[in-house]
Amino acid sequence: MTRYVAAFLLAIAVAGLVPARAQSLIVPLSGKRVRSIQAESLFHTLFRDFFPEDDGTTYVETGDIPAMWLRDSAAQTIPYIRFQLSYPILRNRFTGVIERDARSILTDPYANAFQADYHVWERKWEIDSLAWPVLLARVYLDTTGDRTIYTPALHSALRRIVGTYACEEHHKSCKEYYYPYRVYTDDSYNDDTGLIWSAFRPSDDPVQYRFNIPQNMIAAIALRDIWVLALDGYRDRLLANEALGVERRIAGGIILYGRYYDERRGGWLWAFETDGNGRYNLMDDANIPNLLTLPYLDWCSAYDPTYLNTRQFSLSNDNPWYFSGRYGMGLGSPHTGNEYVWPLGIIGRALTSTSSAEVLDSVTTLAETDSEQGMIHESFYSDGYWRFTRQEFGWANALYAELLFRSVAGLPATSFVNGGGTIIPQERPSATPVLLPQVMQLHNASVLFETLGRLLYAGREAAINQMP
Repeated sequence: MTRYVAAFLLAIAVAGLVPARAQSLIVPLSGKRVRSIQAESLFHTLFRDFFPEDDGTTYVETGDIPAMWLRDSAAQTIPYIRFQLSYPILRNRFTGVIERDARSILTDPYANAFQADYHVWERKWEIDSLAWPVLLARVYLDTTGDRTIYTPALHSALRRIVGTYACEEHHKSCKEYYYPYRVYTDDSYNDDTGLIWSAFRPSDDPVQYRFNIPQNMIAAIALRDIWVLALDGYRDRLLANEALGVERRIAGGIILYGRYYDERRGGWLWAFETDGNGRYNLMDDANIPNLLTLPYLDWCSAYDPTYLNTRQFSLSNDNPWYFSGRYGMGLGSPHTGNEYVWPLGIIGRALTSTSSAEVLDSVTTLAETDSEQGMIHESFYSDGYWRFTRQEFGWANALYAELLFRSVAGLPATSFVNGGGTIIPQERPSATPVLLPQVMQLHNASVLFETLGRLLYAGREAAINQMP
């Protein structure tokens, strides 16, 4: 019996020990308060944003924008894979996302977003756009053991990813990508760092310096995963060795060029961007991958000294994109301008925290600044949460669900690397603190599983009608 199924059955057995709250989660808030959250809202993106297509794939909208981002679609799927162990009916939905991401990559590996007919919606070269679908495939395989993901399209997509990353390690001679519109980027850089050249950040904003370190880190994680997938699924030793070779060059470049020594803090910090010639962009952005969420991505432990120094910088006024106001504090982004805090940044802070108080504070802020329907915005004005951007942000909704799955239902974290470890050797990832005693965790877990089962049984349209 799997750990997840065992937890579900235990939850059903003890649910009667906790006062019944129809389809609601018990969520603690600061000030010894408790909020009841309708469980259906945590599955909102799974039913409203996932569309089965005639070609057997699943098209995933990013929320209130009619397009499918490679990054968002994978990140919107990953939190829900754990439930397939209890509800196998979800298999086609999830394998459909993996297959569609693969076909989209084969359409254009430099595009970050696509329309439902596979036409390119936006062609901004962002390194992590190719990494997230790999993480999705690896998490799905590790969680379910379902080998039907090993299709010819995925095999070809993995080859295309490795080839694109290798090409962009030497962009000046690669010459595969250009952006047709003028954007500000400092285009002086060292072309021999082993790092991957990038044009845009995960926020879809242009980079300042060509080597974005968090994006190179997630690429290294994905390349490790490709090594596993290539050998396990396709017996393709050539692809596996090529992936590992690119990963080792990137990892070496990150260590050599991606850190700087902060005299005031007396320690090493990871840089957000560098030109490979000694110039650094010292900032952090709410969009993931970023510096704050490196332990969430399994690059390092939450106790890693360099990460702790970096986290202190990221969550301080030294970071030009950290804001604090009456209704919230956290990472923002140049994408939305000054004083706008991103819930994605608040969630990232909680997922990588080792402090129950910090997680509780984050959950409280999110609960007090979401929409009346329980939806998470892209960003909100720190001194007035009713001023926000994007009514519905699918990625943030899914990651908020992930936070509550861990912190109030006690569901274990998903690992992105082999063996549940980290990329940095001999470091073990930490767990997100759980805010409730076990009996209440089991109650919340039972509500989650029962709610999802009811929604699946009802069908997509009826399920959407049940959403808050």
